[in-house]
Amino acid sequence: MPFFSGRCLSTVRLVGKTALITGCNTGIGKETVLDFYKRGARVIMACRNLDKAQEAKTSIEEICKDKGDVGKIVLIKCDLSSLTSVRECAQQVLDSEPQINILVNNAGVMMCPKSETQDGFEMQFGTNHLGHFLLTLLLLPRIKNSTPARIVTVSSKAHTRNNVKFDDVNYKNHPYNALEAYSRSKLANVLFSIELAKKLKEHNIQDVNTYSLHPGVIKTELGRHLNDTLFKGAQSMIGFMAGPFMKNPTQGAQTTIYCSVDEKCANETGLYYSDCEVRSPSQNALNDETAKMLWDMSAELVGLKDYNPFTATDPGVKRP
Repeated sequence: MPFFSGRCLSTVRLVGKTALITGCNTGIGKETVLDFYKRGARVIMACRNLDKAQEAKTSIEEICKDKGDVGKIVLIKCDLSSLTSVRECAQQVLDSEPQINILVNNAGVMMCPKSETQDGFEMQFGTNHLGHFLLTLLLLPRIKNSTPARIVTVSSKAHTRNNVKFDDVNYKNHPYNALEAYSRSKLANVLFSIELAKKLKEHNIQDVNTYSLHPGVIKTELGRHLNDTLFKGAQSMIGFMAGPFMKNPTQGAQTTIYCSVDEKCANETGLYYSDCEVRSPSQNALNDETAKMLWDMSAELVGLKDYNPFTATDPGVKRP
């Protein structure tokens, strides 16, 4: 049990609201689905494995079977490591959902062995950042017509360890380091959220707020690669040593939920949170030039260089 764990105390209801959460068949993502469902939201679970997502959906519905005024859970396939899958997910959502009030970019991989996404990107950068970058911008025309709306991106305190390596984001010319790559992908999450807030303001788009956050060190499946990237038995050893200071998934989801629904941060945007409070991100995350460079590079890598989601109309915009 951690010495301190922030908690979202808001009792706001989400009846009539639609939320999309990526990577939410387990861990803090599943807890976020449960919370939104209890509040009456229509919750879209965008997951890579639909069988596991169905199991999570059934579990949540069973937990809430005696509760009234719950929402509805919808499953959509979305593999963040495939830009094709992300595009298909976004199009399915745009075809079926008249509004998106809350987008939670939750899915992620941590410290995995060196590997590539289906499009040839380093797995952590490609999944944690590029996949969410593309999904968010494809959905943005619908989000900006669903105000008030919030875009919440789950980052990590690990973002403070490194800067973006623009000359080799895919580790083609430098030795791969799993922790370093994870740190850079999480920094990209914060930079993206901050730059997105700036661009929304520049285009005079109001009532669409962005948030990035550190959920805490949590007992989830996210650390399943530690035995491969550190040493055999690392996952068990770290779990034993850090266990008393780790959050359970319910505690770990609180800052995500806070940023998504709480009235106290309704008028805040582009900020970074931990334990349901605004915190200062790293100096690298506050570098305007780095944020712009990352945005421009990301847009080119995912094929959105000539697409402007801030001026695109909805409905009827031709999807790139």
